[in-house]
Amino acid sequence: MTQVQVGIKKGRKFDQVLEGARKVFLRDGFEGASVDDIAREAGVSKATLYSYFPDKRLLFMAIATGECKRQADEALEFINQGDKPVREVLRYAGNRLIDYITSPLGLQTYRLCVAETDRFPALGQQFYDSGPLLVRSRMGDYLRKATERGELVIEDFDLAADQFAELCKADAYHGFICGALSDYPNERRARVIEGAIEMFLARYGARP
Repeated sequence: MTQVQVGIKKGRKFDQVLEGARKVFLRDGFEGASVDDIAREAGVSKATLYSYFPDKRLLFMAIATGECKRQADEALEFINQGDKPVREVLRYAGNRLIDYITSPLGLQTYRLCVAETDRFPALGQQFYDSGPLLVRSRMGDYLRKATERGELVIEDFDLAADQFAELCKADAYHGFICGALSDYPNERRARVIEGAIEMFLARYGARP
């Protein structure tokens, strides 16, 4: 097999396989998760599992991209609950971003992409499309609406969305990716997020 984008066939046990795989990957990580364990947890045969996902990488990325979409949908639901203050929305978005990048699934996904993208370019593209690009799109939509309401002054919404994400990652991202951090106390998280909000609003906040 030379391409990660080998077709994934869906069937009546597809969701069952995904749920079983999610439990095993979260428990054992990508390298530690065996196909036997996943099939056992999902209650299917290995033949059934392979009929849906011919490569373990495909299965892992299906879990990771599904989690990205789930979190993005939850964030959108929060934002759409009313005209929340910009600071509150940014604080929520920053916390959700840090939740993901410091989670076992988020860290394993990034490390897998870095390790395998040279051999399987579609792997990295799939995660980029369902992760960073999806976050940019959802955040950009919110920033556009806030600008239309006169709460922010932004011309390039994609750039502003990326900048806010990078500000929130300033302390945690590389520390967790490199294994130098394994814990992120609330006080440290709040310091970074509040700093990101202040800097973002200093640049893009509407002036009286």
